[in-house]
Amino acid sequence: MDKPKSQSGISRRSFVKGVLATGAAAGVPYFLPARAIGEIAPSERINVGVIGVGRQGIHANLPPFLQSKDTQVTALCDVDSWRVAQALGRVNKYYAKKKPSGKYNGCKTYSDFREVLARDDIDAVMISTPDHWHVPMSIAAAKAGKDICCEKPLTLSIHEGRVLADTVKRYGRVFRTDSEFRSHWYFHRAVELVRNGRIGKLHTIHAGVPAGDKACGPQPEMPVPKELDYDMWLGPAQNAPYTLNRVHTPSSFRRPGWMRCRDYCDGMITNWGAHLIDIAQWGNGTDRSGPVEVQATGTYPKDGLWNVLLSFGAKFKYANGVTMHYVMGRPYVRFEGEDGWIHANWGQRPKYSSKALEKEALGADDKIRFPLRSEKADFIDCVKTRARTLADAEVGHRTTTVCHLAHISIMLGGQTLRWDPDAEQFIDNDAANRLTRRTALRPPWTL
Repeated sequence: MDKPKSQSGISRRSFVKGVLATGAAAGVPYFLPARAIGEIAPSERINVGVIGVGRQGIHANLPPFLQSKDTQVTALCDVDSWRVAQALGRVNKYYAKKKPSGKYNGCKTYSDFREVLARDDIDAVMISTPDHWHVPMSIAAAKAGKDICCEKPLTLSIHEGRVLADTVKRYGRVFRTDSEFRSHWYFHRAVELVRNGRIGKLHTIHAGVPAGDKACGPQPEMPVPKELDYDMWLGPAQNAPYTLNRVHTPSSFRRPGWMRCRDYCDGMITNWGAHLIDIAQWGNGTDRSGPVEVQATGTYPKDGLWNVLLSFGAKFKYANGVTMHYVMGRPYVRFEGEDGWIHANWGQRPKYSSKALEKEALGADDKIRFPLRSEKADFIDCVKTRARTLADAEVGHRTTTVCHLAHISIMLGGQTLRWDPDAEQFIDNDAANRLTRRTALRPPWTL
């Protein structure tokens, strides 16, 4: 849509992009104070393209961008035409209610994400695709000048996470790893108490994720549903015959089979691990670094289509002396220090080692405080101000890396592996270092 110009003849969007380009060229930080932007007129909202409108995309990621006064959803993209149609119906219905005419048709649909990125009027994208698409799409978006909110876990390998974080930084884009757990008050409070020394020196962390899925035996090849562009769905993954449990159920938003197939997702160890390990790393103050040692064991299905871990247990050591235990069973994080402990289960009030700790208040003298706001609000605010999000690409990469470290130890038969978080390499273990890279990507989806 055409954007109205200011009295000087320069639109807000052109002004912001011009400032960012100048700052990037000069090598200066790309922070732009909110007061320099001012109030946003309806026609000057952040135009958002939502790429991937499956279960997570349509239920969790689309609504906040519709409801935000700062954003306008102007593009929808999915390789499943039924899903795009469902999403478009919701967008049109939502915006039509705000029109005197009761009608709206300002959102376009696509089956190829590259067409969304080619639009000059798209400012930001929400990527809600299967995991194997996260990095290729995010890198393409950064190069196209779009800010990026991307579903977790970000990566299928450590190497591609480093490429992603470096690319986002090089192109000066705002990036938000789309995990909502830093926005849950009970995890937020636990981390602030730990980081401000309320349990004394931290020495042990326990983290858990829900139990894994059941196995699924070999599946027959099936006809590709007419509404699905299966070749584009595969994208960077290797060729494989279509079968329903490899992808998702047609005309449905039920939990998809791809979440149990390692070509597209590593299962609970990274899927929910991207939530709980993120909180553990945050509380330890290592969310831009990582552990120095890992040893893990796990169990895979014997055969069949679904081949993610059925169970696992891992132990990590950090340079600061903290030990972390990571298991499958239920979602929680527990921080133990010399003077007490805090145990935070997902969706429940925290438990504390004492009543005094439970009633402990944080005040102006506490130096480590974090904003408590939703992940979408964090992203939108930072798109406006050019500040760094609470979980940017570096943080998302480091979180997923911890999960990958455990998985690599399991793949190597439970070996104890030493890790250099600065060089992002295993020490004296070529076999482990080879597993930091993803298997060959199908052209043209190379990194």
